[in-house]
This record gives sequence, structure tokens and C-alpha cells, in this order.
Amino acid sequence: MTRREESGDGERRPPVHVAFVMDGNGRWATQRGLPRLAGHREGIANVEKIAVALKKRGVRYMTIYMFSTENWRRPKDEVDGIFDLLGEWLKRTVPGLIEQGVGIRHYGRPDRLPAELILALQEASVSSASDDFVLGLALDYGGRTESVDALRRVVAASPGEKQIDEAAIAGELYTAGVPDPDLIVRPGGELRLSNYLLWQAAYAELYFSRVLWPDFDEVELDRTLKAFDERHRRFGGL
Repeated sequence: MTRREESGDGERRPPVHVAFVMDGNGRWATQRGLPRLAGHREGIANVEKIAVALKKRGVRYMTIYMFSTENWRRPKDEVDGIFDLLGEWLKRTVPGLIEQGVGIRHYGRPDRLPAELILALQEASVSSASDDFVLGLALDYGGRTESVDALRRVVAASPGEKQIDEAAIAGELYTAGVPDPDLIVRPGGELRLSNYLLWQAAYAELYFSRVLWPDFDEVELDRTLKAFDERHRRFGGL
């Protein structure tokens, strides 16, 4: 039984929250004989296009895996270049997104990111009070690190008193207050989560695309949403 048949009204209902792994930027550039940073530039530019497309389709939350805790292992010049591109994008593109009712959130550890990038993220988050559509940027993000940080905060809040259960931990995640993703999409051909939203992914549908992220367009997006629509989500039931 598909989700449309389940609803009984024949209408396609979009997922509430779609999360993406921003994968394939470097390979996109290499295939074209370009420096890797050219691929990162195209990949970052594509975030706006997909966010706007999702908003038009009735999705309310998008989270994008932009820089992981493991990405620090890359060459320093590439890491610095990615942060420069992100800073430029936040200053140039985010104001227009905010005008369209897109709220910006940062998920991840802020202490290792460049001060200018953190300031730009904070300004974008403060300026975008709208929750009409929330674009979450996972920067210096790791699912295991997030779980450890959340558990530490639960214990520190009321040592020996506060009950440690799923609700308490969920309330201290970087994504606290945001519904878990219904759908996690990984472009680029790889078939793994790579330490992304491990707690939140418990009942997410997974979709793997061979299209590299810079080429992930509305056609591929609609193909992805159609595949989601055809699945029957049981959540442990029948």
C-alpha cells in the first residue's frame, strides 16, 4: 500500500522534513577538469534552488549536510576554501531566502569554525525568525558527537535527578524542536549515512541517487519525492 492509497484521498502528501547529504561536489569538478573548490561553489549554490523547490512543494524543513566532523581531515586549503565560500553564500544569498520566508538554523559544534563564519550564521539565524520553512545547515556536524553532547547536557542539567530517556536526549540534540526527517537523500552514488542524523534517522526513509549534488535538480527531486510517496511507512507496525 502506498502513502497515497493510505491517505484515502488520492492526494500526494509531501514529507514534512527532507534531509540531504551534499555529496559529489569534488567529483563533479574533477570530471570537468576544474579545481575541487569549483565543485563546492556549485554545490553550495544548488542549496538555494532545492530549498525553494521544496518549499513550493509543501515541505517545511530541509537539512543539508555541508561539512562533517570528519571533513577536517581534508587538505587545509580545501577546508579554508569551503568556509570562504559558505561565508560568501550566507552574505549574498541568505537575505533573499529570508525574504521568501526561509528560516536559517545551524546544527553542529561552533567552536572550531572560523569566527567570521559563526558570526554570519548567527546573524542569519537571528534575522530569519520565520518558521514557514526552516533550512538547517549541518556544519562541523557529526551524529555521534551530537549524541554525546546531548547526553552530557542532560546529565549536567540535573545530575542525579533528571531522568535520562529518549525525550530528554532528543530535547538536547542540535536539532531540538525540529521534527525528525521523513526522508534522507544522498546524491552521488554512495550508499551510507556517513555519521549523519543518526538519532533522527531511526524511521526515516532513505533514498540514494547517482546524480552528483551540483546536478541534483527539480527533475531528480520530483523523482525522489515520487519514490517516497510510493512507500508504506509502518513505524514498526504492520
